[in-house]
Amino acid sequence: MAGGRRGLVAPQNTFLENIVRRSNDTNFVLGNAQIVDWPIVYSNDGFCKLSGYHRAEVMQKSSTCSFMYGELTDKDTTEKVRLTFENYEMNSFEILMDAGVVFVKIAPIRNEQEKVVLFLCTFSDITAFKQPIEDDSSKGWGKFARLTRALTSSRGVLQQMQPTVHKGENVHKHSRLAEYKQETPKTPPHIILHYCLFKTTWDWVILILTFYTAIMVPYNVSFKTKQNNVTWLVVDSIVDVIFLVDIVLNFHTTFVGPAGEVISDPKLIRMNYLKTWFVIDLLSACRTTSSTPSRTWTSSLFSSLKVVRLLRLGRVARKLDHYIEFSIGDYEVIDEETNYVRMDSWLYILAESVGNPYRFNVSGSGKWEGGPNKDSVYITSLYFTMTSLTSIGFGNIAPTTDGEKIFAVAMMIGSLLYATIFGNVTTIFQQMYANTNRYHEMINSVRDFLKLYQVPRA
Repeated sequence: MAGGRRGLVAPQNTFLENIVRRSNDTNFVLGNAQIVDWPIVYSNDGFCKLSGYHRAEVMQKSSTCSFMYGELTDKDTTEKVRLTFENYEMNSFEILMDAGVVFVKIAPIRNEQEKVVLFLCTFSDITAFKQPIEDDSSKGWGKFARLTRALTSSRGVLQQMQPTVHKGENVHKHSRLAEYKQETPKTPPHIILHYCLFKTTWDWVILILTFYTAIMVPYNVSFKTKQNNVTWLVVDSIVDVIFLVDIVLNFHTTFVGPAGEVISDPKLIRMNYLKTWFVIDLLSACRTTSSTPSRTWTSSLFSSLKVVRLLRLGRVARKLDHYIEFSIGDYEVIDEETNYVRMDSWLYILAESVGNPYRFNVSGSGKWEGGPNKDSVYITSLYFTMTSLTSIGFGNIAPTTDGEKIFAVAMMIGSLLYATIFGNVTTIFQQMYANTNRYHEMINSVRDFLKLYQVPRA
């Protein structure tokens, strides 16, 4: 199945995470566009290092960074910066600040209602490219020498700033940098979300086929049943094809990462599946035929892998390798050395408990005859297995007919589901209390923040 629905975080606001990830090597602040003077609500470590202020000192100061202006800061430039914020525009400036000459990019952030709610301001230190030009005329340099030096300096600045400007074009080529809204996770065209309608329906189909294989595989292996009916052969072939298609879909289906995020990168998806269940799924889905009755170590291992797949995932192939058909039951009815019936054999005791023991036809075919039919043996075996796994044994009151045994098995399965449901309910309550505690902690942190920076209540 789709693996719990952890990661099903359908529309969610991941703006800050995206900004931090994309602006990992830049210096930026986020300003509130809906409050007077556009106070800073977030600043990364790069900006703190550039400005020389701690994050606590920067918070709630104006996003225009007027606190970093110096005596030589151009008044016209600062006025343009203020107008950019007032008009919710996108622009870039070179400003002389206390930290040096800084290249500033301002971009508005909009929400679903196309309303500007934040400002993203990025800063680049270009002081090294803005060295002052000395008065060369006092040293005998002419106008041509000054012009040559200015052009050389400008070319160096352009060469150094070219990568930055190129990146800036990618960011600012649209009318807005990003949107502060809830977004549905985007995936490549050939990648399927693990919680989409198609994948959910497909998982239900796989679950139904799982129940089919969980019943038919042990039945066919235990009693060496060969379905010669054309209808059953077609059904079995369809089941094999569906499981093979499921392997292909797993290479194109998202999964939930360790942090709870939805992983949609094709390379990560394929590597994750190859490292986990691909080999076992492939071995389980392959149909194999046996031309010789000899049993080899390889075939035994191959069959064991399929049994592990049946127990751990519940998704196994319809049939096991034909080698496993030579089961231990053939040797547990009669002792080959003495040719007498083994009274302690599990198959003999099973027949006695059903009430229809085996008989050995000495005068005729020389084979074991009689005994319960295969359906009755399978039901009894299933009941014995269920009671053994639950560690309750047969008890004083044991079912005798097939109907009673089926009812007992259904009751045990229902008890298991009952326990599972109530176990999940307990987990839900624990998570609810944990979420409530986190909520109260967040509210207390917000109140402390508002009190510390004296934010008005209205």
